[in-house]
Amino acid sequence: MQADLLSHFKTLEDPRIDRTKRYPLIEIIFLIISATISGCEGWKSIRDFGVLKLEWLRQFLSYENGIPVDDTIARLMRKLNNKQFANCFTRWIQAVTEATSGDVIAIDGKTLRRSFNTGDAKSAIHMVSAWSTANGVVLGQEKTAEKSNEITAIPELLNGLAIKGCIVTIDAMGCQKDIAEQIVRQQGDYLLTLKGNQENFHEEVVSFLTLAKEANFKNVEHDFHEEIDAGHGRVETRRAYAIDFKKYKKHMPEGMKWKKLTSVIMVETIRDGRDFKTFDTRFYISSCKASAKPLLNASRKHWGVENSLHWTLDVTFREDESRIRKEAAPENYAIFRHIALNIIRRNTSIDASIKRKRHMAALNDDVRTTLIKGLI
Repeated sequence: MQADLLSHFKTLEDPRIDRTKRYPLIEIIFLIISATISGCEGWKSIRDFGVLKLEWLRQFLSYENGIPVDDTIARLMRKLNNKQFANCFTRWIQAVTEATSGDVIAIDGKTLRRSFNTGDAKSAIHMVSAWSTANGVVLGQEKTAEKSNEITAIPELLNGLAIKGCIVTIDAMGCQKDIAEQIVRQQGDYLLTLKGNQENFHEEVVSFLTLAKEANFKNVEHDFHEEIDAGHGRVETRRAYAIDFKKYKKHMPEGMKWKKLTSVIMVETIRDGRDFKTFDTRFYISSCKASAKPLLNASRKHWGVENSLHWTLDVTFREDESRIRKEAAPENYAIFRHIALNIIRRNTSIDASIKRKRHMAALNDDVRTTLIKGLI
């Protein structure tokens, strides 16, 4: 399979009629990727980048007719089939990312806060993304109208992912029997947050584990792991208790309806600061064996997606400030951000933060060339 990015867009359908194809689709795609890597965050700034860096762009593609105006770029992005575009993205990143056995793939959603359009009563878009914690890249994304639709978006997202040998982590919204079964069918394992949306099962697990702990797990076999971290004026203690579900399934009969359910887990987190103390308890179900340390590690990696992906998109790429909002443009540009983030993260030859790499790429053609090496 070809690893270069642009080769994966050969199947992407150009939505324009022939007489309006003065600027080739692949040239516009490469322009947007290069500009986004270099810190551009809107159609006008992308156009400006293209005009000012035209000679650099021509090292890679012909750009025979120059750079289109920003309205032309915007119109194309509004009409581009975002499902096809997302599929091209997924094929590319899976071609260049070596599958890591035991990788924790965190699936989580994020609302593009300013993507709503009051003019046509369009609500803000919610993007569900799959994040490889081992490789630090986005593996895929699926658009949904709102967070409540994650249940339908997650199976679509999973369909395009190679998850064999990986642990897929999802918060309570995705804790569904059908999703667990799909993960197992695709030869992956699951670690799902269990909350009240699975009412009866949640009550059974909470009751059993809470009573077991109160009795110091007398007559209840379990695996235990504790981690303590100190810093920034506080001490954080995490304790995980993992139970072999099959040994105690009579106490949690609802669990027998879940495919390959192997363990139930309780994780306690105590944060003790100078003037505060918090205590939080979470419950999980998993197809992995009841080993507390790796399960606690996987649960921590899931919540790391907030900093590794969502925070980076908000702070470095200013995603929540974007006013790109018409038709398919918001989700298409979200994919461009994911492409840019993956390209920057995959580069290890430049020792700098993501924000600094983007700034360096804006200032220096050689840095930008280094980052996009292998795209074409």
